[in-house]
Amino acid sequence: MPYVRPASACALALAVACAGPLVAAPAVADAGWSLGGAGGRPYVYVEGEPGTVLEDAVSVRNPGGRPLTVRLSGAHEARGTPGDSGPWFAFARTTGGHRIPVRTVSVTVPARSRADVPFTVAVPAGAAPGDHPGSVVASADGRSAAVRLRLRVVGPALSALTVEHVAVRGGRISYELVNRGTTVLTPRLAVRADGVLGRALDRPERTLPLDLSPGRRVRLTEPWPHHPALDAVHVRVTVTAANGARASGSASARFVPWGAVAGSGTGLTLLAAAVAGVAVRRRRHRPPDRQTGEPPRPDLELTGAPR
Repeated sequence: MPYVRPASACALALAVACAGPLVAAPAVADAGWSLGGAGGRPYVYVEGEPGTVLEDAVSVRNPGGRPLTVRLSGAHEARGTPGDSGPWFAFARTTGGHRIPVRTVSVTVPARSRADVPFTVAVPAGAAPGDHPGSVVASADGRSAAVRLRLRVVGPALSALTVEHVAVRGGRISYELVNRGTTVLTPRLAVRADGVLGRALDRPERTLPLDLSPGRRVRLTEPWPHHPALDAVHVRVTVTAANGARASGSASARFVPWGAVAGSGTGLTLLAAAVAGVAVRRRRHRPPDRQTGEPPRPDLELTGAPR
């Protein structure tokens, strides 16, 4: 477990620990450096209560035959609330004999060596419980690498989401997902559309390639290239996630081939019947949206969600 101490006692320190030689490798200047959690971990996980300072480190490995200067910075996924992990993250820089917290720092790693670069995460006393994802990013020799930072603030876990602003336009179904809980969610999506003549679309549940952080809002688009040529449909988008999170949203749409309908009295009659049929069925059988939890890569837009 990472070392934890009260925020009032925090003394940020930057110590680059150059380990012994790595496994023998040719002295090639562009052999390729790498970034990871200290001790060879693929990511960094820290956990603590509000009002504490968490300490850990990342490792930069330089197997090449010349020294390497790497610029490190802390990044985060904005939550749009004071529970944002980004501003809590800091390295340290010595200036005038004093160590001050900084968001970026440069480290020179000798050839065929490793540098362990410590950092701190100061969790505010009023931080919201749950997951606060972030990352540490390193840049050198014209490329960048990142290691994920998994910060969890101790407190009750809540899995909750909403599906909002469902719309059908042409061959696309758009909708927004909002994580209303305190845990990172991996959503699973199912889409169904019912028309006058029966089921027009039935896509079984599948996992979306997305980790939805607490407070995050994402706008997604589901392609529907083979939609009906003439029908009035009711589309329902249902999303589930771990620990019972479930929500749905719906929208109605009419598909009309206006060029063919314009000169056809029969086409107009069918269209009127379709619209009337959907309206009656929606009044009689439309189930209420089901949502779990308390109120507060397809085309993708990220914004802060209101609480």
